Amino acid sequence: MQIPVVRNVLEANEKMAAQVRERLRGVLTLNLISSPGAGKTSLLERTLRDLAGEFRMAVIEGDLQTDNDARRVAATGAQAVQINTDGGCHLDSNMVATALDSLDLSQVDILFIENVGNLVCPVEFDCGEDAKVALLSVTEGDDKPEKYPLLFNLARAMILNKIDLLPHVDFDMGRARAFATRLNGDLAVFEVSCRNGEGLEGWYDWLRRMRAEKAGASAAKK
Repeated sequence: MQIPVVRNVLEANEKMAAQVRERLRGVLTLNLISSPGAGKTSLLERTLRDLAGEFRMAVIEGDLQTDNDARRVAATGAQAVQINTDGGCHLDSNMVATALDSLDLSQVDILFIENVGNLVCPVEFDCGEDAKVALLSVTEGDDKPEKYPLLFNLARAMILNKIDLLPHVDFDMGRARAFATRLNGDLAVFEVSCRNGEGLEGWYDWLRRMRAEKAGASAAKK
């Protein structure tokens, strides 16, 4: 009896996601998904500061409680809005639609959605994004892509973060990359350190390409 209920919830989310996507027609929108502590906010802080001269960026922050991450993001000068789920394990398109009302989208080229820290629940819910981005830190197991395959199947990019800690952890970069790309042969993979900046230029170049692709698609629809 519960199967139709689950389907109805997901169908309702998909309908709202389509409306969100229409509102964001000219804005590159990326849904960042990772375990807690993998470095989503640190990545955003570096990205927002380093690319501030190129793009107008905004962030929707998803957390169970507090506005700590939104404050960190806002300190870069970017627009930021916090969603507190009060125990919910993921964001959905309705939450994102509400958050958009607090942003001036006419002043946004790239919107980042920092989802609740979780490798399972957020993956199934379309938030109206153009692409999902998976973050995996070297302080986690290198078998995460194998254990949580759906995210890595659906993501357009995977960021292997905190590579400055590799000398101090037991993490096989090649193994993690192989697991992920076996699941998704089109997956872009970036090995980065938000602490020292290593590898970030590859991530930035990918953002530039994605933004150009989005702008071109948007112009073609006009």
